[in-house]
This record gives sequence, C-alpha cells and structure tokens, in this order.
Amino acid sequence: MKLSVYTREFKENIKLAYPIILGMLGHTLVGIVDNVMVGKLGPTELAAVSLANSFVFIAMSLGIGFSTAITPLIAEADGENSLVKGRSVFHHGLVLCTALGLSLFGIIFLAKPLIAHMGQPQEVVDLAKPFLDLVAFSLIPLIIFQGYKQFADGKSETKYGMWANLLCNVVHIILNVIFIYGFWIFPKMGMLGAAVGTVISRFVMLVFMHFALKSKAKFQPYFDGFSLKGIGKAMTKKIISLGLPSALQMFFEVALFTGAVWLSGSIGTTSQAANQIALSLATFTFMFVSGLSVAGMVRVGNQKGINDYIKLRIVARSIFLLAIMVQGFFGLMFVIFHNYLPELFLNAENTIRLHDNSEVVAIASKLILIAAVFQISDGVQVVVLGALRGLQDVKIPMYITFVAYWIIGFPISIYLGLYTELKATGIWIGLLSGLTVAALFLYLRFNNLTKKLIQHNL
Repeated sequence: MKLSVYTREFKENIKLAYPIILGMLGHTLVGIVDNVMVGKLGPTELAAVSLANSFVFIAMSLGIGFSTAITPLIAEADGENSLVKGRSVFHHGLVLCTALGLSLFGIIFLAKPLIAHMGQPQEVVDLAKPFLDLVAFSLIPLIIFQGYKQFADGKSETKYGMWANLLCNVVHIILNVIFIYGFWIFPKMGMLGAAVGTVISRFVMLVFMHFALKSKAKFQPYFDGFSLKGIGKAMTKKIISLGLPSALQMFFEVALFTGAVWLSGSIGTTSQAANQIALSLATFTFMFVSGLSVAGMVRVGNQKGINDYIKLRIVARSIFLLAIMVQGFFGLMFVIFHNYLPELFLNAENTIRLHDNSEVVAIASKLILIAAVFQISDGVQVVVLGALRGLQDVKIPMYITFVAYWIIGFPISIYLGLYTELKATGIWIGLLSGLTVAALFLYLRFNNLTKKLIQHNL
C-alpha cells in the first residue's frame, strides 16, 4: 500500500491521542516533579524516592494494566451501539478497580519490610520506608480513577482524563512547594512532603473525574442503575480474562525497569540516582507513544465492533508509523542533549556534594544515550500491544513480553551490570535487548493475527 493510505489516518490518530498524551504527561510529571524537587535535597534523598517508587510502580503497573481491559470492551460496545453492554462494562470495571486499588495498597504495606533485604544503602532504606507508606496509599484513588478514565477513553472522549491529570499536577506542584520546603503555617517536611502532595492531588483528580463525567448528558445513562447486586459473574470474568493478562504485560515491563533500579542501587547511590534521572526522561517520552497506544486500542476496538478488519489493519499500522516518527525525534534529542539533561535533576550550587553530583551526571549521560537507541523499540512494542488489546488478544502477548523482558532482557542486565565494568550502562543494554525482542515478536503476532482475520471475513 502507498504511504498516503497510512498518513491520512494521522489526523484522526492525533485528535484522539493528544488529550491522552497530555493527561499521561501530567500523570508522569507527578513523579518527575518529585524527582526534581527531592533531587535538590541531595542524591541520597533522590535514591530513596527512587527505591520507594519502584515498589509503587510495580503495583501501579498491575492496576493500570488491569484497567485497560475496560477500554476495548467499551469501544466494541460503542461500535455496536449497545448502551446496556457499555453500562455493564463500566459498572463492573469500577467495582473491580476499587477492589484492586485497596488490595494493592495492602500488599505494598505488608511487603514494606522487604526493602531492608534488597542490598540497598541503609541511609536510603531509612528514608524510603515512611515515604512508601504514603505513596502506596495514593494507589487507591489512582486505580479507581483509571476505571473512569478507561471508560471515557473507550467512548473516544479522551479530554476528561487529560483535564483531570492536569488539575492533579497543578495541585501537586503547589502542595510540593508547601510541604517539601515549608510555607506559612506548614512545617518543612522534606521528601515526605512530596508523598503528602501526591496523595492529596490524586484524590482531587478522582473527585473531579467522577463529577465531570456524571454532569454530562452523554454519560448520565451509564451511571443509572448502579448496584453491587447487579455485579455478575459473566462480565466480571470477561473483564478479568482481559485485564489479568494486560496487567501482567505491563507488570513485566515495569518490573524490568524496577529491577534496573534495584541493580543500580546495589552498585551504589550515584548509579541509582543516575538510573532514576535517565528513567524519568525515558518515561516522559514514553507517555507520547502510550497515548498513541490507547488511541490504537480504541480505534481497533471500534473496527472490531463493526467487523472491518481491512480498515483495522490500516488504522493500526498508521499508529505504528506515527510512533516510530515520534520516538525517532526524541531519540535524536537525547543524543544531542545527553550531557545537559542530567543537570536539570541536581543542585549545582551544592558544593558539599559536588563530587557525587558530577559522578551522577557522568553516569546518567551514558544511560541517556542508550535510552535514545531504545526509543524506537519501546515505542513499537507499546503501540502494537495497544492494537492487540483492541483486538482483545492478550494471552499470547503476555507470554511474549515475559520471555522478552525476563528470559532475555533482565539476565543480560544482571550479567553486564554486576559482572562487567559496564555497570549501570550494562544494565541499560539489557533493557534495550528486552524491548527490541518484544517489539519484533509482538509485531509478528499482530501481522499474522490480522491476516487470518481478514481471510476469515472474505
């Protein structure tokens, strides 16, 4: 097919994706703002936030991954023009997300003692524990919010999540200034202040999303008739059958990067701080293709609902192409500015820690170069996963991501990071390997599956 067949879909892709991207950037900025503000306190504090967040990110990946099951089901119901089916998915999704948010908080709270047995510097562990309690609690409103957001996304109304996340960020930044550094009657809380700001801002985000959707005539019919007695086994089982593999897909990737945090911490505080800087930047750019992934999931779900698999394949490939272009641009920016970006996260005026800061910058600049290379692989794997979720194909992709990240990627990270002179750089070479294998085999899965679907419907 001609390139124009795919590029003419860009406008619709971007229209659907840009609010999701802005919302995700807002969500990611919560962590980046914490890193920047806490980083000004010193490398030890930054490493502690990194360690605590590594636990939370694992739980968050499970919650957000599970909630993505709601979007393709809503998109399919929307394509079928079925209010009854859409309302059932919405109600069941909210109940399951609430239960999951509470469960994830409880699991992290009980697992907290494990931090002391992970080979991390003791001063980092001592600072991380109280921070972890608060940030883990913020998972409850966050996962419930995801239930609302995935529903709205599935209805192709992506701006609500964007505004909610942006509001969350504004509130979060204001509260961070107040609680981290102290303001008026509020005492200086240091890094704990960042955790307090995260909790409050995420509750604000949830409340806003609920009333924003409920107040719109388009969504009011979906809120009618909600009752726990109406929650049945069939729809619960359907959402779980899609949500659990999707959660594990996201878990395998996030856990891979979390493993990189732990490996870096075992090398030293400066390596862990450098890893967190590079990871923050890579996560920021990843949000752009994550937005495209959700757009792909919605549009593929719509096409599945009307059984137009030829158009489905064109739509998906147009999103793959757009993702490669976006990530290629960011990769170029990383190469050009790799020596300057780490300085944004450190206090250059802190002469006491000048040596540590210089070491962090030197390590981080090398990691950013590797991150520049795997931008393409990371972008391709996430948008193809989105398309496969739109097709409600989640089990085989789950196995692909497990093998790519944990049978191939992480062992390479362990060997190169701990047993060669590459250290932190070697850890990131392992990340690159896992992402590249995932991108290749996920695309092959999508290509073969859609070919069969087209042939079956001829």
